[in-house]
Amino acid sequence: MAGTLQGMTRAHKNINLIGAILPFIAFLAAIVLLWNQIVDWSDLIVLSIMYLLAGLGVTIGFHRMLTHRSFQTFKPVEYLFATLGSMAVQGPVISWVADHRKHHAHTDEEGDPHSPHVGHGDGMKGALKGLWHAHMGWLFDTHGRAAARKYARDLMEDPGMRWINRNFLGIVLLGLLIPFGLGYAIDGTLAGALTGMLWGGFVRIFMLHHVTWSINSVCHFFGTRRFDLEDQSTNVLWLALPSMGESWHHNHHAFPRAAVHGLRWWEVDITGTIIRAMRTLKLAWNVVEITPERQAQKEQEVREPVAA
Repeated sequence: MAGTLQGMTRAHKNINLIGAILPFIAFLAAIVLLWNQIVDWSDLIVLSIMYLLAGLGVTIGFHRMLTHRSFQTFKPVEYLFATLGSMAVQGPVISWVADHRKHHAHTDEEGDPHSPHVGHGDGMKGALKGLWHAHMGWLFDTHGRAAARKYARDLMEDPGMRWINRNFLGIVLLGLLIPFGLGYAIDGTLAGALTGMLWGGFVRIFMLHHVTWSINSVCHFFGTRRFDLEDQSTNVLWLALPSMGESWHHNHHAFPRAAVHGLRWWEVDITGTIIRAMRTLKLAWNVVEITPERQAQKEQEVREPVAA
């Protein structure tokens, strides 16, 4: 068991590669199949449901709850979100958390799994190489290499998380069967079930992949900055809705443990809003939030100059 959790197994890496390529092919197929046609409303419903469930599995579950421990909840709720996050096909939960914690430990410096700024050269060519690496290239190079015993020991010591991690491939399949079943339930036909799986399964995976990867690439290259940080993280307004609040990435790097990344009233953060609702319903507690006073203090901090 210890050996398989040090990094992703070959099977896990292969399914990640398939998960990156096959949804793109399915997306192109959907365009061809729907050329001069209108997508059925049932397909949009299935796509929306699955995008929300798997997306929140990543943003609430993998990221804010498990990686940063921004709040606490009951174990069954933890396992539910970890399962939903696994349906996004972004890697097994323990590998995902280990990679992301390593990213925060070495942000935009040597050791960061997906920085667009390290080791890619200068000029336009270096910038493009860096953006490619941060967006997708890292999947073929540094993805899943973070030592789980170093960066995700708490998850490795949790039997439930180990089970979810070990059964990643089965959960990925479940993430395709659910939209198949939803499509059939709504449309009542095999064709409806198949298009439900196409849109709520493969196309949804494609969309979530590229939104998540954009946080790695776009949100370390373009956008606005509010705090004086040593890394290159940025806030990107136009990604806020599709990423469910993850694109307030500069805010997140300023306060990594914060459960809410949208720090201003207009910074829409669907994930943070749902965590607050969970707190109201007594499904979450010890929710980490950043006061306006702490934000103002952070804005006034000036980074110490590096000695020559």
